[in-house]
Formats: sequence, C-alpha cells, structure tokens
Amino acid sequence: MRRRVETRGLLVRSVAYGESDLVATFFTESDGKVSALVRGARRSSKRFAGGLEPMHVLALTLEDKGSELMRLADSRVVEMHLSLVGDLAALDAGGRALRWLRHLCPPRTPEPGAWEGIVGLLGALDAGVGESRAPEDIDLDLARFGFALLAEVGYGLELDQCTRCGKTVPAERAVMVDPAAGGVVCTSCGGGAMRLSSRVRALAAAVARGERVAASLDEARALVKLAEDVMAAHGGLDPAR
Repeated sequence: MRRRVETRGLLVRSVAYGESDLVATFFTESDGKVSALVRGARRSSKRFAGGLEPMHVLALTLEDKGSELMRLADSRVVEMHLSLVGDLAALDAGGRALRWLRHLCPPRTPEPGAWEGIVGLLGALDAGVGESRAPEDIDLDLARFGFALLAEVGYGLELDQCTRCGKTVPAERAVMVDPAAGGVVCTSCGGGAMRLSSRVRALAAAVARGERVAASLDEARALVKLAEDVMAAHGGLDPAR
C-alpha cells in the first residue's frame, strides 16, 4: 500500500547511488529510522536547497510504496543549528549521537523518546556554543543522551546488581562491567572487562537517570566510553568510525 509520510527528521547518513542519486538514511519523528532514495540529488544542488544537511531538523515528505527504500519527495530545513555546525567540539558530539541512532535504532520503528532526546541534545549543543562551555559539559550531555538511548532501545545498564546472579553490590565499591551482559558482573560470576570506580559508577547511575552532575573531563569521557562500549556490544557500533 502506498502512503505519503510527512514528518520531521534528521539526516544521519547518505551514500551515492548510481550516477546522480543518493540513498539517505533519516531518523524521523513518526517512523524512526528510514532509508529513502533521493533522485537527482547529486546532479543538482538546488533541488533540495540545504534540505539534505545533517544537524538541522528537516521537514520531510516521503513516499512509501512498501519496499525497503522510501522515496524522498521534499526536504526543507525547519530548525537550523548554525552555531553547532561551526564549532568542532559540538559538531563532533552531534555527529556521534547521530551515528549512535543509526546503529542502535531498528528500521521503521517509532522511537519517540529517542527523537525527543536527539532534538534536545542538538538544541543544547547549538545554544551552548559561545558560552565558554567546558569540554566535560559537552561530554556529559552526550553521555546523558547515550544512556537514555540505550534504555529506549532495551539495552539500559544495570549498575546496582550483578546481571548474572542478582547480588547487590554496595554503592561505595568499584565494580566490573561487562557491556555485553548489560552491566555489573560480580567477581563470583567472573567479573567484566571494564572497571568502574565507585565515583564513576555513581556518576553513570545519576546520568542514566537524567540528572545533571559535575564531573572532570576524564570522568565525562569515561561515561561516553561506557555508553559506546555497550552500543558496540549490542548494536555493532564501531566507535572509531
């Protein structure tokens, strides 16, 4: 059945297709992650006039004929993040977040929490440019989005109890985490490859609850790494790409 989809979305990837076309992957408000054929996009830069730029919120018109690829009929920018795209640290954080969405979210599955989270993150990154934000604050925002995304797609971290035996680990202790197991694994059950100090563990738990915390740059980076290691274990994410 053919249907017309009008929704907000974000471009998360585009690859060349044939001589003049593109296949674009969008994360959309209505349908989650979708892929669409964009006819003639490489032949004329005027056709979509900036409507195929990452980081900006787009108004998309898509034609769905029931096949794997939709077709993009129209795209225009409705919310610009010009400050973000001009700042290297903010741009890197936004790009990582979009890559996380591409790897973790299943096709054609609405993810309203993830949509709200990514729009909020990009808006915060854009607003923070020029306010002398510390690098750790950017990483904390990114980690907060990452933990929320993991929970949204069913990979939320267990940081209080062993994921294998259910034993509660006292809050003041460091823990061993196995990203593939979904969180803490006590030493009796073999432990995990990643060690979290009691401080970083407490920060991770607070950030996973959506709380605002203060952290050093090393601590904030450890939280982002923890989120990415879980994504690598469950979503095939390569943090280096």
